[in-house]
Amino acid sequence: MAIAKAERLMNLALCLLGTRRPLSKRELRESIEAYLEAGSDDSFNRMFERDKDDLRELGLVIETVENLDGEVGYLARRDSNRLPPITLDAEEAAALGLAAKVWQQARLAGAASGALQKLRAAGLPEDVDPYEAHGALEPRIPVHEAAFEPLMLACRDRRPVVFDYRKATAARPEPRQVEPWALECWRGHWYLAGWDRDRGAERVFRLSRITGKVRSRGGRFTAEVPDVVTVRETVASWAGETADRSALIRLRQGAGYPLRAKATAVRELAQGWDELEIPYGHGLDAWLVEFGPDVVVVEPAELRADVLERLRAVAKG
Repeated sequence: MAIAKAERLMNLALCLLGTRRPLSKRELRESIEAYLEAGSDDSFNRMFERDKDDLRELGLVIETVENLDGEVGYLARRDSNRLPPITLDAEEAAALGLAAKVWQQARLAGAASGALQKLRAAGLPEDVDPYEAHGALEPRIPVHEAAFEPLMLACRDRRPVVFDYRKATAARPEPRQVEPWALECWRGHWYLAGWDRDRGAERVFRLSRITGKVRSRGGRFTAEVPDVVTVRETVASWAGETADRSALIRLRQGAGYPLRAKATAVRELAQGWDELEIPYGHGLDAWLVEFGPDVVVVEPAELRADVLERLRAVAKG
């Protein structure tokens, strides 16, 4: 049924764009097969009005014109439904090329490539190659989680979702009802920021901890969606980028270079270990766990307890 409606809308749009004079309902009904198959005039009128409203919501400018005999006609003038010319300089084209490369590992790769081809057809300068400009930059944002695409679509369409989520400190996943806001990539991991309906609060979820399928739910969002900047700040905070104190850890020599890059002080110890002072914020415990036996937390005590709790959860499977 969705395909039939899309075809009907396309045929109506082509009729309205292709005419030089307003077409009456009768003429449109005779020109479109789906309208001819309508069982009655009332059925046709309801179908036509819905289709006309749908096309207007999609951005098509449809004019209603009444002739001297009082008959109402419809048309969509081409000059009213034409986008302004697209002009891109070399830097803008390079940015689009980099964006297309980012999505090489996702199902968006085809759409990104097709978009650039359309821009070329629309007048992108021939001497600008969006793929070669700044070719030394090779961005890679891996998208391996099965939850990425359904969550991306849910964020776009503002649709609530339900999924099973395993916290780092839990042995088993539990269902979460979420109003998804945005997806952000941080330190090579994808995070979903949204409103957790069960907890009545803003939450951030790491996609690699979502198990099973992401299921859509009907209804509208109940919480206000913040702007993009706020969402990014939230993800940064939950991912451990916002630090308000320091932690003292021991790190095996020759390991943990990302931690060494964050260190504010390093002291060499005996037996192949170093002592580091690093910024401590929300999410640091989850990051330290990734380094396994190469890291030992000295202080504070709550950070050490959080790391041990996460390690026990991992050991339980």
